Amino acid sequence: MKDITVREYAYLCVEFSNHPPNNLDCAYISQSTFNAICDLSASFSKHGAKVFELAGRKKIKLDQYVGIIETQCGTRIEILPKHIVVSEGQSVEEVIKKERLLLQRMLRTALDLNYREAGEASLNKFVQPLHEWIIKQFLKCFENLIQRGLRFDYNRVQEEQKFLRGQLQHAQYMRQPPAKRHIFPIEHDVYEINRAENRLIRTALEVVCKKTKDASNWKLAQELRLMTGEIPRSQNIKNDFRQWQSGRLLTLYEDIKPWAEIILGEYMPVSTHGVARGISLLFPMERLFEVYVGRKIQRLLPEWNVSLQKQDRYMCEQNGRSMFKLKPDIYMQHKSGHDIKVLDTKWKLIDQVDTKAKFGIKDSDVQQMFAYSAYYLGLEHEIVMVYPARKGEFDQALPIMKFKHGNSRLRVIPFDLDESLEGKHSSFVEHLIDRTI
Repeated sequence: MKDITVREYAYLCVEFSNHPPNNLDCAYISQSTFNAICDLSASFSKHGAKVFELAGRKKIKLDQYVGIIETQCGTRIEILPKHIVVSEGQSVEEVIKKERLLLQRMLRTALDLNYREAGEASLNKFVQPLHEWIIKQFLKCFENLIQRGLRFDYNRVQEEQKFLRGQLQHAQYMRQPPAKRHIFPIEHDVYEINRAENRLIRTALEVVCKKTKDASNWKLAQELRLMTGEIPRSQNIKNDFRQWQSGRLLTLYEDIKPWAEIILGEYMPVSTHGVARGISLLFPMERLFEVYVGRKIQRLLPEWNVSLQKQDRYMCEQNGRSMFKLKPDIYMQHKSGHDIKVLDTKWKLIDQVDTKAKFGIKDSDVQQMFAYSAYYLGLEHEIVMVYPARKGEFDQALPIMKFKHGNSRLRVIPFDLDESLEGKHSSFVEHLIDRTI
């Protein structure tokens, strides 16, 4: 299997003789892989999701999606965020490592995944590709689950035996011919390991065994496979996920469930339309950044009530029917009830020095903010736009802008993803709650 690592907006070109080496912004793939990606592009377009863009007969341009694409011909393409600018003296491997770490932490936070590591030092020594990282977390949760004990369940069994056990099926027994009077149709419960949760985990393990290329992951997967050989595979994944139970006796299964859902392609809460062939999945970076910032605010500011994607206001009404729904990314209200903020996140680049081009902020984005201010804030309070920080380009909040109507203000602030990786958020919080309660 061929592995390729690129970033957002990279080009994928059909390889030719003596082509340049691959880099983060341009990679060369086989004709069969190119055709497979074109087919994927067509399937995404049917659902209104623009993941790829044809830039010629033999060139594809990626969009704002990150994750893993795995084609049937055996090529695996890892797409990372385009956040770090490659500078002189900085190796490509170092950039890939930082981008992988950023994407892993954003996914962990956005998807509310339980995550346990020995420590930051061990994590920084080697950052695995996204698919191997997902596999590693799944295997660690599964190993911990086996050590603490898998749950059994009672399953109803109907069979014919020469002895009585459980309940005799009288009607069926009376209809038997005399030659089978010594055979009893019975129904009873069997306490066994065959339950929906275990079947799904076992099925995800089979996928892992086929897909992993990491030696430690493969070794652990094979060991777990031998220890759980008596568990059957799931024959209906969606139905088994609906039967997944929760409760005090199944608390140990809570950690592994989201990882199993990701591997089996059943859990993409921040993915518009994902690809679930083995370990393949894609996430729109704009949506991922939005949820990541929202989750961070919820943890950093417990004195505020924070809602993501609030959807309770409409711009128009026709014959008693509300139309044109407004969906601000983040809605914040102080628990005292005296201050409200509406935030909108943008995975775009702006320049704090370029005043002639209005810092690179689009008119349509500000118009959207004014609509939020009018319908959610009554043209009062403060509305905030959050962009990813870039050193030297956008690392300070822009001067506050005041709308010409009402008393509402527009604040544009940076969210430092590098600072977030170190667990520090002081500058973002300071910009966010400046001059509030």
